[in-house]
Amino acid sequence: MTQRPAFALPVLIVDDHADVLVSLRLLFKSANIPSVQVASPGAALDAVSRVEFSCAVLDLNYTADTTSGHEGLELIARLREELPDLPLVAMTGWGNVELAVRAMRLGAADFIEKPWSNERILHTVRSQIGLRDIREENRRLRAENALGRDMNDVLRTSESSAMREVMKLASRLAAGDGNVLILGENGTGKSLLAREIHAMSSRAEGPVIRVDMGSLPESRFVDEMFGDNEPRPRPGRFELAQGGSLILEEIGNIPIPHQVKLLRVLEEGELERSGSTCTHRVNVRVISVTNADMDAAVRADRFRRDLLYRLNAMQIRLPALRERAEDIVPLARHFMLRECRRRGRGSMFLASSAERAMRAYEWPGNVRELEHAVERAVLLAERDEIDVDGLNLCRAADAPLLLDRLTLPEAEEMLIRNALDRNDHNLQRAADALGISRQSLYRRLDKHRVRYGFEPVE
Repeated sequence: MTQRPAFALPVLIVDDHADVLVSLRLLFKSANIPSVQVASPGAALDAVSRVEFSCAVLDLNYTADTTSGHEGLELIARLREELPDLPLVAMTGWGNVELAVRAMRLGAADFIEKPWSNERILHTVRSQIGLRDIREENRRLRAENALGRDMNDVLRTSESSAMREVMKLASRLAAGDGNVLILGENGTGKSLLAREIHAMSSRAEGPVIRVDMGSLPESRFVDEMFGDNEPRPRPGRFELAQGGSLILEEIGNIPIPHQVKLLRVLEEGELERSGSTCTHRVNVRVISVTNADMDAAVRADRFRRDLLYRLNAMQIRLPALRERAEDIVPLARHFMLRECRRRGRGSMFLASSAERAMRAYEWPGNVRELEHAVERAVLLAERDEIDVDGLNLCRAADAPLLLDRLTLPEAEEMLIRNALDRNDHNLQRAADALGISRQSLYRRLDKHRVRYGFEPVE
């Protein structure tokens, strides 16, 4: 995953003195740190409901109460409750040790007295933003590590000859170093297989970087893929994957104007960042993933034939779940056991009626649909047995109708899972559908321990 620029998100400044807001805005601007200024706690709460911030610098004293710090302390408590990951830096001209301690106990990460030192406040804000980014990266890595532990089980929980052949072929492809194209319907496990090929290859100790071409804005394609040098040097996905593997998901969505740029990197193994003439050599294995008919895309002039040849040095196709019916029940049992462990439930089992229904069902969403059907059944189960009614296969798309049986946290989790399903696990589109920011979605995913980043099946 590409590291975003350190100051891609603005800093929120909260103070009721206009000269303070102007001074801090100019100071942060000189340090290339964007900022938003508001003059009251109420305006601050309104701002964080609409905009995502990297840090908040807030005064403790306002016109309603100029010396006690009560308003500021109350704002810290509200912000900490609503945005637990947002770093808060308290600031006051009436500072004392007791007030500083109270602010820190309520959740402030640091404390600055007025008049401030420019170097001190810039250092503090930069440090807090850096720590926030580290926490986000650690959260992402924990999710990926959890997925890595689950990956082999999902791919290898198979009794079908079709999947055994797939894994044999994947092992042979992993031994080489050519680019790989993985084909298959949505939800068959293509991204899992891509990461498994990386894990079995000689590049296993190197990084594995994933890019969803469907959610990458066309205007940001060059900078995100190849890096940029303005306002400061930043590597792109290719450089971040140096010595490892780069997983390109839904390659059929690559805009035609950018396909030739990607082709050049694959042919020559070198690139230039935006705003630079310096050439960087890259040694990356590209594993492409798509559910599209790429040959049809070539015939329709939506995809360059020469680029497809470069991406398709070796090809593997994942069968749909209906093509390997003997895997359905073992996979369901695996997902059921995992979900019971996650929720701290005792052992559960599938009734014979449920097993028959699962074998007869078409599973248009493939393994992903099976996984979520089982997770939903465990969530709603009142007994230790999941029967055919508990699976709710015929009305799986109508899960919101069951909200009246759930607690508020359970309902929120189900709505999040439904939004992810409807949007092919694209986090930005799911967040938009839920009416929240992507960062808010991250927090809720972490709260409910829903996997994200590299989803278990794709």
